[in-house]
Amino acid sequence: MEIIKADMSYFEAVNRITHDTINAVYPHYYPDGAVKFFIDYHNKESIINDIEAGKVFILLEDGVTAGTVTINNNDIGRFFVLPEYQGRGFGSKLLHFAEKLVFSEYNEAVLSSSFPAKQIYLSKGYVTTDYHILDAFGDHLCFDNMKKKKEDFEREA
Repeated sequence: MEIIKADMSYFEAVNRITHDTINAVYPHYYPDGAVKFFIDYHNKESIINDIEAGKVFILLEDGVTAGTVTINNNDIGRFFVLPEYQGRGFGSKLLHFAEKLVFSEYNEAVLSSSFPAKQIYLSKGYVTTDYHILDAFGDHLCFDNMKKKKEDFEREA
């Protein structure tokens, strides 16, 4: 397994990982409008902009793109591992990688957590800072903002 910075040659992989994971996992947790909101939020333009800004990373397993994460300052986002690679430690390794980058410059990491990921973040030392409900194409999208302090990350090492 390796994690590398994505360039534009990885656009299709980032787009596929993001949308395939949302379409496979999120319908079990969210109504249709919320799933559509996530797909629209992670649109082609936002992925391209983040790749061009050097914020996107890809997890490769035996040459296959299995996961992605976007790091914007101290914000960890667009964090997805394809369903067929979940439960094998890839998400933990990708999150640790993202945290290491964030904590090299900041004292706090922040993220917005979907329902499917919340328990994972809690188990990794994140705490909820606030809760949001958005209108999403006639449905509700509920999510938490979470944070983790650098000293908590360092204690884990």
